[in-house]
Amino acid sequence: MGSALGAALVLTVACGDDGAVAESTTGTGPGMTATAGLGTATSGETSGMATSDASGTATTTATTTATTGSTTGSTTATTTDATAMTDVTTTATAGTTEGDPGNLEALLDEGLWEAMFPERNALFTYEALLAAAADFPSFAGEGDADARRRELAAFLANIGHETTGGWADAPGGPYAWGLYFKEEVGCEMGDCVGYCDPNNVTYPCAPGVTYHGRGPMQLSWNYNYGQAGEALGVPLLTDPELVADDGATSFATALWFWMTPQSPKPSAHDVMVGSWTPSDDDLSKGRLPGFGMTINIINGGLECGKPTPPQVEDRLGFFARMTELLGVDVGQNVLCESMQPYG
Repeated sequence: MGSALGAALVLTVACGDDGAVAESTTGTGPGMTATAGLGTATSGETSGMATSDASGTATTTATTTATTGSTTGSTTATTTDATAMTDVTTTATAGTTEGDPGNLEALLDEGLWEAMFPERNALFTYEALLAAAADFPSFAGEGDADARRRELAAFLANIGHETTGGWADAPGGPYAWGLYFKEEVGCEMGDCVGYCDPNNVTYPCAPGVTYHGRGPMQLSWNYNYGQAGEALGVPLLTDPELVADDGATSFATALWFWMTPQSPKPSAHDVMVGSWTPSDDDLSKGRLPGFGMTINIINGGLECGKPTPPQVEDRLGFFARMTELLGVDVGQNVLCESMQPYG
């Protein structure tokens, strides 16, 4: 487990004109675009809040190789930069506040936020996170102090990976570059039209907009924008650009996904705070509470049920960093290689 948490192979990804995610292995950095974690689907899975009539299109398109819009990066596998980790840990610890662990500000003050995401996009402010979290009081607010810190670390690790601009030799280490991209690289000019499922009549695609990955969790597809907007009271189906333009809305979409169960999947929140009891079917398929299960929920079809791929290594690297900065251990079941994805 120690070696898995210490290693990171950073890839570049891009949005193709079919809306799928592709991997590239050339260049010198920044090293990874936003990865559309909520929109990627494979083997019958839609990672997001897809309705049943949308699953066919998502499944068909997700495995297509994309060829445009890639950013540059390094392909060298490396272990975590111990010196950089030590330096940032020292800096962050001094800014950590103590208090009621149910209060997000007590777990994560602005100084620690700055240390965690020093290269972040200007959209992702500390104030925007707090504004979004105010509508989700259970986030990092259930369970004992360690459970709350560990859930926060898991959330921050996953959004760090989904939006990373890091590469192996990046200044500060590869895990200092989370929240670098606010949307998929190559999709900013409306070129990624493949995230529209025309068969979804509940959340039909609006003319003149695209539903590529945006925000900390890379919200993707019209049905996900529709459901998130409906839950948050924001017109995301007709104005998806709000996720890339308004920081509080952007964080709210990530928290909405994190906190909302998608049957038969539990919510990522529940699996991190001990509120989810695996069924007999889950147990038979290796699904157990912990960080690995959050990966299964977010993108299990591509990343779980197989020897740990580079994408998971990157998530693990972010998780190791965040748990260290928050002063909590990683807990159990951090890998998902033995977990069967949801079909």
